[in-house]
Amino acid sequence: MPLALFDFDHTATRCDTYARFLRTVATPAQLAQARWTVGPWLLGYRAGLVSAARMRARATRVALAGRCAAPLAHRAADYAANELPSLLRPDMMARLAWHRGQGHRVVVVSGSLDLYLRPWCAQHGLKLICNRLEAVDGDLTGRYAGGDVGARKVREITRHVHLSGDTRVHAYGDSREDRGMLALAHERWYRGRRAA
Repeated sequence: MPLALFDFDHTATRCDTYARFLRTVATPAQLAQARWTVGPWLLGYRAGLVSAARMRARATRVALAGRCAAPLAHRAADYAANELPSLLRPDMMARLAWHRGQGHRVVVVSGSLDLYLRPWCAQHGLKLICNRLEAVDGDLTGRYAGGDVGARKVREITRHVHLSGDTRVHAYGDSREDRGMLALAHERWYRGRRAA
């Protein structure tokens, strides 16, 4: 059975849903603190000096460490239902629908968060490989359970998806973190365009 692998942010969506979600759930005090604790890292990320994985880890820790998981899960489900639809790229959603219509296995492979991707993928009948937040006694630690998926997409794909020698793979991505995933594919789409 053919397999379609989709990155989420900037591939299925037109923007970074991760940062938007963190800003949505951060308290006013956390937003003020982020100016000084995340702001310099953001500048480093934009200059290419800080990796996306390190930037995500820093922002996640500031926004989510010590927060109760249950209320955030409710807010994330609301974000998935009410905010994500307006952020999706119609062309990529059409590609995703085409793969599903062909009976292909479709897997979202993302460095974004399970809190909002899980309900979104469940709504669309998609498999999911993404960053899972660690919780202890109902409170988030601000860390990922099992580490950041972003830089380890190929490893996570091969761990969770059976790839036989005759599996035709389609992959959609937009960043350096997606290059390994795209290399697995027979048909590659990079930043919305078919790549050689």
